[in-house]
Order: sequence, then structure tokens, then C-alpha cells
Amino acid sequence: MFNKPYNPKEVEDGIYELWEKSGFFNPDNLPISKTKNLKPKTFSIIMPPPNANGSLHFGHALFIALEDLMIRYQRMRGKKTLWLPGADHAGFETQVVFDKKLEKEGRNRFQISRDELYREMMEFTLSNKKVMENQLRKLGASCDWSREKFTLDPDIISKTQDTFIDLHKKGLVYRGERLVNWCIKHQTSLSDIETDSVEKKDSLYYIKYGPLTVATVRPETIFGDTAVAVNPKDKRYKNLIGKEIEVDVVIGKLKLKVIADDFVDPKFGTGAVKVTPAHDPNDFEIWQRHKNEIEGPREVINQFGKMSVKAKEFEGLKISEARKLIVEKLKEKGLIEKIDESYNHAVAVCYKCQNILEPRLLPQWFVKIEPLAKPAIQAVKSGKIKFVPKRFEKVFFHWMKNIRDWNISRQIIWGIRIPAWFCECGEIIVQKEKPKKCAKCSGNKIKQDPDVFDTWFSSGQWPYLALGYPNSKDYKTFYPTDVMETGWDILFFWVARMIMLGIYRTGKIPFRYVYLHGLVRDKDRQKMSKSKGNVIDPLGVAGIYGADAVRMSLITSAAAGNDPVISEDKIRGYRNFATKIWNISRFVLMNYDSKFEKIKPKFTKEDRKNLKNLKTIHKKITKDIENFKFHIAAHNIYHYIWHTFADKILENSKPRLRSENIIERATAFKVNFEILFVSLKLLHPFMPFITEEIYQNLPIKNKKLLMIEKW
Repeated sequence: MFNKPYNPKEVEDGIYELWEKSGFFNPDNLPISKTKNLKPKTFSIIMPPPNANGSLHFGHALFIALEDLMIRYQRMRGKKTLWLPGADHAGFETQVVFDKKLEKEGRNRFQISRDELYREMMEFTLSNKKVMENQLRKLGASCDWSREKFTLDPDIISKTQDTFIDLHKKGLVYRGERLVNWCIKHQTSLSDIETDSVEKKDSLYYIKYGPLTVATVRPETIFGDTAVAVNPKDKRYKNLIGKEIEVDVVIGKLKLKVIADDFVDPKFGTGAVKVTPAHDPNDFEIWQRHKNEIEGPREVINQFGKMSVKAKEFEGLKISEARKLIVEKLKEKGLIEKIDESYNHAVAVCYKCQNILEPRLLPQWFVKIEPLAKPAIQAVKSGKIKFVPKRFEKVFFHWMKNIRDWNISRQIIWGIRIPAWFCECGEIIVQKEKPKKCAKCSGNKIKQDPDVFDTWFSSGQWPYLALGYPNSKDYKTFYPTDVMETGWDILFFWVARMIMLGIYRTGKIPFRYVYLHGLVRDKDRQKMSKSKGNVIDPLGVAGIYGADAVRMSLITSAAAGNDPVISEDKIRGYRNFATKIWNISRFVLMNYDSKFEKIKPKFTKEDRKNLKNLKTIHKKITKDIENFKFHIAAHNIYHYIWHTFADKILENSKPRLRSENIIERATAFKVNFEILFVSLKLLHPFMPFITEEIYQNLPIKNKKLLMIEKW
């Protein structure tokens, strides 16, 4: 077996099959250590479900390496260890991917019936889900496939809807009109995480508004203005506050009230701004504060990013076209005071198509966040939930204290349908089944809300739903889970929502620790992206250098909360380490003699020193893993094996291994073998494939698998 170089391609699939067939991924089959009261200690992680719409990327490979490390370590500690795998239907993300597929086929989702589109997308997603799960296997994920969950499993759908209904009964969900991020390409509202902010150079137009001049980048929205706002401390406009002014807006004249609001920056433009509640989130908030003084929102741009009927002669024009013509008309009337063509500002765009998002006032479902946020904040403050690294607690508190109500409606078909029904009389009924008649008007013309839940609403309930809340044995055994490991970039969008919804629904925290990893970057510290051409396919390099090399390169680079830097050279370096381990094992085992088993060793002072040092290393690595310092543990075991064991201990043992004295030879071998065996155990959570392969060829009686050896 050791006569040829280590080739991961020839080993890894067979080893994974060996693990899977053993049944030890399932905690119910593990040889577990029991406590004094005979109750086994448990350890559980619910896998952040990868999107079931494509291949895994390096971010996925990182979480797999880190979570599998924790799981394998705790399993070897004798705990009843569960790593529950899952897949996310990924609502909008999958819709975008599927739209591209339809475009290539010359089709459009808006021309396909809802039921047919849903059926096609389900087939597409389940097919990709199988590919994704096999990729998890390739990277060595020792999760319990018998418990695998999908965010569109019937029970997940039903219980997600139950949470919505319960929140609604308690007054924590409401139907309201608010400005939302609207993508004119994808025709849906988007959550904040589905938006990017880009710096854009625009013209800032100074327009004469009666006795005032306002500065705006959006002259096309002047037909929707309902007021002019100034800062109450701005002495220039003190005499105008509360008065009505007449404004020429090209298609006619508007009477607008001048209001005072602290939001207005006196240093921006002229210090006077037009208020367009239907097309600007800040203006919407101003209107909310001045409802008794000014008119409500007036929409002049429609869902397709074109001027509405209220724009009269400009109706049907795209925003850019309308802006150009309106500015020309304003110039003709002498209403443009000046134009600053070098104005830089941040603009919200769709993170997928990069189109500028158009704020739209729509009736949507909102969750009242403040009542849910308070117990979540307290859970972290009290230490019931700990963040690794701790510095992210401040970020968490900042977000949670400045939180706004959450829009959970999405105008797509791919997702969990909102269990709400609309009667033609205007009554809204919240329940799963279609009502036979309306309680208000007794009519039966009732339609279901066509919207689906924001994916984060269902995934925010993932830990307890995946475990079969509320009555399953798994929920009672493994909840709260021990660690939620995920990227720091979704701390607020996912982690915070899991804490809020978990405490609300179960009365318990969903997990005890939140371990946050960084974003994988290339050797130049650039974020990996297809547009930059710097993406490394984790499965591709794993096929060349082995999954162990990929995992080790990620773990050694990934201090908690920091962005790991990955390059093919680094992965190649850990492939060389795998080769070194292979050669070390070959050297140790080629000196084996079955006669040694009956010989009592006579340890030298140096032997005892080396074995004592091994225990010290063992304790140090154990402590580092327990304290989530995985990168330090990985570096320590790497340097110990290469520079202490190989370079010193093995080299110094060579004369004794050639001795004619069998006791001396047997002693030298037993010291080397003990260090090799313990080293393989310590290295197993980091590099499971090669360590298991070597273990299977060790001369040990009644051995099963390295993955269940005692740590």
C-alpha cells in the first residue's frame, strides 16, 4: 500500500463510502461516553443550508472545513454528535438563476403559468440539490444524511406558515404600505441584503421652486412632490416655514407647503429639498413625521421604471428619457438655476442585475422587529449566546438597536406562499386553508395573496424547524444547538433573525455560540468574483491536490472573523504536507515486526521526554479547538508532525531501528508508532481522508474507524 506515492484520487471516494456505510454519521449509532447519570453528552450543529441552485464555491468549502472539524472532534470526544445537513430553496437567488436558464431557451417566466413555473423550478432545484450534496461528500462532510432537510419540505412550509399566523395573532405581523426596494428587471421587492450600494456620478439640478431653489438629482419625480423641507435651524428659510408656495412643475403648477425637519442638511445644495414620499425612503420618513401638514405619497413612476399616467405628456417614458426632456422643459421656462455635473452619491442597486432600484410604495407584510429584538439583545448581553470573535457583539447590538420593521413579502412564485387571503370587500384573512366565505361580507370571492415569504423568514427559523419542532425526539435532544457557524457578512440578515425567531417561537436560544468566518480572498486579498476572473473552484483543486489540502489551506488561513487568503500555491503546499504524512507513516510501518507485540519496551530518557511532549501537544491542540482557535491548532499539529516528529524524532530513531538488539528496535518502533497514532487522531478533524486511509493500514487489533477513535 505504501509502496507508491499518496494519490487522493484513488483514496477519497472509497474512504467516504466507508464512513457513510458505517452509519456513524448518525448520532444514534455512535459508541458514546455516558455521564454519571447515564445521559450522553450531546453536540449539534445545523448546517447553514447551501443554495440548491448551483455548485459550491470557496465560501461553502470554508464552512464545511470548519464545521466538519468541530463535528469530528466532538465525535471523537465521545459525544452524541449531530451535524444536520440541509439545502435552501433560496427564493430570489434561484429565481434569478432560473430566469437566465429561461432566457437561453427563449422563454420568459411572466408568460408561464404559476403552477407550471413552480413545477419546473422544483425539478431544476432538486436536480442541483443532488449535485451540491455530492460536492459536500467530496469535501468530506460527515453529516447525517438520514436527517437531511430542504427548506421546501412540506413540514418546513407548514411550520413556517404557522409562525406567520402566530405572529399575526399577536399583532407582530401587519399589512402596510411602505417604501420597498423594487427591482424593475426582476419585478419584486428586495430585502436589504439583496441590494448593493454603488458610487455614482450624477448631475445635481438646482431648480427654482417659487421663492426657493431646491437641489435634486431626480427632476423626473417633481410631479410627485408633496412639500419642500428645510432644517428648522436654517435662518435663511425661517420666514417661509409653514407657508404654502406655488411651484411650476412643467405639466402644471403645484401648491406645496414648506416644512421644517431635522433630517435636512443645510449644507446640501441650497438647504431646501423637494419631498417626494412615493420615490425616496428619506422623503417617505419625512412624510410620516408630517402627515398632518402635507399630502401623502403620489406615485409617478410605475413598476417597470416608466413614467405613470400622472406624468401626463411624459407617460410611458423610461426614467432616463423623461429626465432629459423634463430638464429641457425646465430650462425653456427659465427654472434651472444651475447644474452641478460632478455630484457623487451612493445609489442602491440590485445585487444581481446591478439596475438602480426604484423605491415603490406597496402594500406588503411586515414583521414588527422591536418586540422580537429585545429578548435577542438580552440573550447576548447575558452571555447565553456568545460570539466568536467577541468584537462582533458590538456590531450586533448596533444593528439590533437601530432596527426597522422587516418586509417579508416577495413578488415571485418560488418560495413559501404567504397564508393570507383577500376578499373583494377588502377584508384580509390569515390562515392556511382558503376560507369558504368572508366573515365580514359573507362573500366567497376570495383570492390567496400571490406573494411568497422572503427566504430569510423561513431560514430564520432553520435551527428549530430542521430538528422537527416542537415534538420530535431530535428537537428535545439537540436543541438548543451548540454552534452556528457562518459568514460575518450575514450576521444581521440571518444570525440575528434566527435568534429573534428562535426565542420567540421556542422560548429558548437557538444556539450557544456564533462562530463567524470571513470572506475568502485571493492571494492579492481581492474578493473572489467571476468578473475579476480570480475564482478558484474548490472541487476542481480538490480533484488535483486532494480535499485534505483544500481543507487545511482554508483552516490555517481562517482566524475567526478574518478574511482567509487562498491561492493554488497554498493548497499545493498542503498537498506536499499530505505526502509528508504518507512518507512518515511508510517509514514507521516498514520497521514493524510482529515479534514486537510480545516485547516490553525499555524507554530511554529521550523516549519519555518525547512521549511527555506528545501529551503537551495533545493538550494544547485540544485547548485551541475548544477555544475556537482552529487555525492555531492546525499550525501546531502541522509543525509538530513535520518539524518535531519527522525531522527530529524519526531521524534520531534510525540507529536504534537498525540495532541488532530486538528490545531496542521494539522500543524505538513503539515510541514512533505511538506518536504516529496520536498525530493521526489530532490531525483527523483537519485532514480526515489521508488520516483514515493510514489508520486502516495500522497493525491494530479490533479497529473500526479513526473517526470514532477516542480523542
